[in-house]
Amino acid sequence: MGAAEDRPAGPRVGAGVRRRRRALDLTLAEVAERSGLSVPFLSQIENDRARPSMRSLQRVADALSTTAVQLLAAAETPRRMDVVRAADDTGLAADGGGRARPLVRGHHQLHALEFTGEHDGEREFRHRNDELMYVADGAAEVEADGRTVRLGPGDTLYLTGGISHRWRAVAPGTRVLLVAVAEHVEAVADPRL
Repeated sequence: MGAAEDRPAGPRVGAGVRRRRRALDLTLAEVAERSGLSVPFLSQIENDRARPSMRSLQRVADALSTTAVQLLAAAETPRRMDVVRAADDTGLAADGGGRARPLVRGHHQLHALEFTGEHDGEREFRHRNDELMYVADGAAEVEADGRTVRLGPGDTLYLTGGISHRWRAVAPGTRVLLVAVAEHVEAVADPRL
């Protein structure tokens, strides 16, 4: 088996994690302490020998004061045109046995992820920029801005940047697409609207 065959399939986030850790002048031990993950596991992630779950990647991102989406984006070279095939194994295991798959690869002005299966609604998100949620299949429940909204197939929810929210899948076979303006892009609302 060659070296490339020994590595797990899917996004290679190691280089992005290592660059971010070094930019913050942190050791693996410090990131381990902040994230609650082991030093050997973090080393395997940085060397692309382990494929973290979405939850583990979020823990690493929190420890590095960034987001899992930013780490995923840093893992790929931006392309002017890119086709992401449904059969490509580019996803990460998400909470509850589901999957999270990047639909836009590289560092761009927008991010898009597809979540399939279960998604744990415990984690609260708050993004600087706007986000759109589209339920392709199943159903999802979103808590945002003091309200709970249930979304079914074909429903969308728009959230202005800065709104704290959480969501969870509430039906078998749920598939949700999240599209967001990238954190590195300063989105400013038009005061005339």
